[in-house]
Amino acid sequence: MARKIMVGDQEIKIPTFNIGGMALALLFLGAWFAMSAFYVVGPDEEGVVRRFGKWVRTESSGLNFKFPYPIEKVDLPKVTQVKEISVGKILKEAKMLTGDENILLVEVRVQYKIKDAAHYLFNVANVEETIKDATESALRQTIGSHPIDNPLTEKKAEIMDEIQILLQEMLDDYKCGIDVRQVQLQDVNPPQEVDFAFKDVQSAREQKEQLINKALGYQNDIIPKARGEAEQMLREAEAYREERTKRAEGDASRFLSVLTEYRKAKDVTEKRLYLETMEQILPDIEKVILDEEAGNLLNVLPLGNLEGAKKMGVQK
Repeated sequence: MARKIMVGDQEIKIPTFNIGGMALALLFLGAWFAMSAFYVVGPDEEGVVRRFGKWVRTESSGLNFKFPYPIEKVDLPKVTQVKEISVGKILKEAKMLTGDENILLVEVRVQYKIKDAAHYLFNVANVEETIKDATESALRQTIGSHPIDNPLTEKKAEIMDEIQILLQEMLDDYKCGIDVRQVQLQDVNPPQEVDFAFKDVQSAREQKEQLINKALGYQNDIIPKARGEAEQMLREAEAYREERTKRAEGDASRFLSVLTEYRKAKDVTEKRLYLETMEQILPDIEKVILDEEAGNLLNVLPLGNLEGAKKMGVQK
């Protein structure tokens, strides 16, 4: 409602104010301001604040303040969530050329998360499509630099590392704000038309590895034994040499001592040596002792047994 007053010849309307309605409007505006100005960022999120559509800052988890909408607006991307894409599920993506000009069907899975929320939201129009295209490019480039045997056999892990490094470099150049966590080759197979031939080759390689491992096992078993036996023979030879040397030194020392005694008393020493020699010889032979008056020795000689004659000794 408004009051009318006359000023001169003009009529002026003066509005009347409803105090209750103004209070309600102010209360509504205050509630709207509080609800739109304060926001909560979760522990797995970052608050990306835009002012009239332009990024101005990034807030961490907790209760934060911003100017009410439409002055500022906040986006809350989940920066700790690990996302995943796959390349090679369809034949067009999977078929690629190796470094030795063979064809392989390759499927790869990429796990990633956000490392810069502002770059992730504003630098690239379609981040997932960009990651997928970059993954396919890195995959083709890496597979194209290796022969066909490498991704099929022992260098699979090395190739995954190469793809991850190359993919991360590409995404950093695009400023996507993405951190590549893992690249894994899911399926690596030759085309179906030549699959049987590759299986035969793979089987031959496995047999080759088995034979090599068997030979290495035999080598690891026989060489230590041979070294041990050689070491034992050397020790035995050294011991035998030491024994012979000591024995020869002892014989020489004994001979020199005998020679010294011999030079002092030749007759006595000769007699003693003769007796000692007889003591060693006589116990092992047959002996017949005769009196000088026995007569002819032919009666006791074993002429009919030559072997006995060889063994018999006669002592007066």
